[in-house]
Amino acid sequence: METTIPLRLSILGHPQRLAVFRLLMRRFPDHVPASEISAALDIKPSTLSSYLSALMQADLVSQTRAGTWLRYQVNMNTTRDTLDSLYLDCCRGRPEVCASLPPQARQKCVPRMDRKFEVLFICTGNSARSIFAEVLLNALGQDRFNVHSAGTQPRSSLNPLAVEMLRSKGHDVNTLRAKHIAEFIGPDAPDFDFVFTVCDQAANEECPTWEGQPISAHWGMPDPVKADGTAAEKSLAFHHAYGVLLHRLRTFSALPIAQLDRISLQRAVDKIAQTSD
Repeated sequence: METTIPLRLSILGHPQRLAVFRLLMRRFPDHVPASEISAALDIKPSTLSSYLSALMQADLVSQTRAGTWLRYQVNMNTTRDTLDSLYLDCCRGRPEVCASLPPQARQKCVPRMDRKFEVLFICTGNSARSIFAEVLLNALGQDRFNVHSAGTQPRSSLNPLAVEMLRSKGHDVNTLRAKHIAEFIGPDAPDFDFVFTVCDQAANEECPTWEGQPISAHWGMPDPVKADGTAAEKSLAFHHAYGVLLHRLRTFSALPIAQLDRISLQRAVDKIAQTSD
């Protein structure tokens, strides 16, 4: 710890290096191309290269190659070890002074007797993927969840193909509407238990700091709205997005949420993010 922790803290002490790290943390478990990081944070490629090199030197970020593309991912094991070392160093072996984990990480999500679990799905436009997620979890949740969705764009509207597909699958679409994230910020906003981003662009953005530190994860997938080709090919893109979310949300709704602590829940929702079929 005498050398590695100060090095990591020094590297993360630089505002733009920290911004890169935070973006990759929001996108975990994705492997993100450097070009996408550069565009999202408005950092020159040459400058970004030096930031990524420093983060890799500290083992906070790992690099993989996919063809000609270099992709980057947060090294979660190193991040976890760094936080654990800080807590242990702070405690000096005295658990009565400072527990090795924050109290909220040790607590289980106690059963909600007074209200349902509050869940928010975020996308850029709130036109298809996040709407799918809202509808599906409402259908699968057996009244255990209050489900919301929102977009980060100031103006958005429901995609007609998405609405028609939901209707064809028997979902009630009469009350659906596109919502902006501003509706879910402030003293009157729900006390969220889970916040998920379902598109890469929304995850790349700095989302609000939610009260109560909800469990969050990035469940990114291709945007069916941007699909090219014939009408059949575009329809297939919407059905694929719907199918991926259906599979993920079946897994999520089956989790024994009340019996899991925060760490276990976080690992579970991160694992779900890697499910594509």
